[in-house]
Amino acid sequence: MRFEHLVAINDPGLPLVAELSREQVWSGLMHRVEDARRFLPGLDRCLILARSEGLVERELHFGATRILDRVVCTENEWVRFETAATASHGGGSLTVRIEEPDTGWLMLRFIYETTHAIGTEAEYAAFEDYLRQAYEAADIDTVRIIRELAAEARH
Repeated sequence: MRFEHLVAINDPGLPLVAELSREQVWSGLMHRVEDARRFLPGLDRCLILARSEGLVERELHFGATRILDRVVCTENEWVRFETAATASHGGGSLTVRIEEPDTGWLMLRFIYETTHAIGTEAEYAAFEDYLRQAYEAADIDTVRIIRELAAEARH
């Protein structure tokens, strides 16, 4: 399944919402890389296993479930979380791109690419719809957390 959508950070039509800079958004995304517990409900531990320019390898612990992932990025542009399929996790990737489509606008584009093999076509369609809604809710929450982190850094 491939699914993508946008979440606005700065919208000129919403003047009461505090604007964030590209750097503040990037800092929040890097916080998610370094310690994802605030962003992923149920995550107990986020261990950094290796690090090099533009690459972080992590071990995520959700209770007894252990997931290994790789995070690749280009500073202030995009970050991609890549997870291999295992017996307990379907695997896939999430790319988050910072976009400025016009003056005053700042957005995050979330792109999911996953594989899920389940029952009938109708069951699969219902499951995909559920996943899309869950991804959108999680991404809106990600933006909320990035806003909180930016506010905490100002104080």
